Amino acid sequence: MSDTFRTIAAPSEGIYTESRSKFLAFAHPVATPEEAKALIKDYANRYHDARHVCWAYMTGTSNPQYLSSDNGEPSGTAGKPILGQINSFELTNVVVVVVRYFGGIKLGTSGLIGAYREAAREALSAAEILECHEQTVITFTFPYLSMNDVMKAVKAPGVKIISQQFDNSCAITLSIRSDHAPALHSTLTSIAGLSIHP
Repeated sequence: MSDTFRTIAAPSEGIYTESRSKFLAFAHPVATPEEAKALIKDYANRYHDARHVCWAYMTGTSNPQYLSSDNGEPSGTAGKPILGQINSFELTNVVVVVVRYFGGIKLGTSGLIGAYREAAREALSAAEILECHEQTVITFTFPYLSMNDVMKAVKAPGVKIISQQFDNSCAITLSIRSDHAPALHSTLTSIAGLSIHP
């Protein structure tokens, strides 16, 4: 299984107009469903005068979590097409919110599906897409005497030290690409006195 995934580098926007209805689309990178929901709530408050604030998000890779909402539009005409665009760009860890200002002309089911899809596509097309790697966090403690061996091990490419504490007993928390973690794990466990914490 690959540990790489695609997401967007920064927030991006798109706009789509159909029969005088205006669709404002906003895409954001997010790490968790909670972060996505907080952004959705923020847009719902900011655009409280809009007819509909529809959205979809997807987070995670091996076991992705996703959710979408039509927010009062006919079932399946808004959230699903937005989610469809996230899938067609092969993205995760992203939320897309589409705000609709009604222009007085009803679009019908297929018109709505097309408009929400295009608005989401506009926002995602404007984004810079990043290829990222799943990260594994490892925390371990070791005696000061093992410092040299530990420092050699953590100089491996792709290792990012999150926190370190050096005393009689030392502790390090680091993150590493998930597919490189097993090799580092076995190097660390071979160091005298080192214990890895779950």
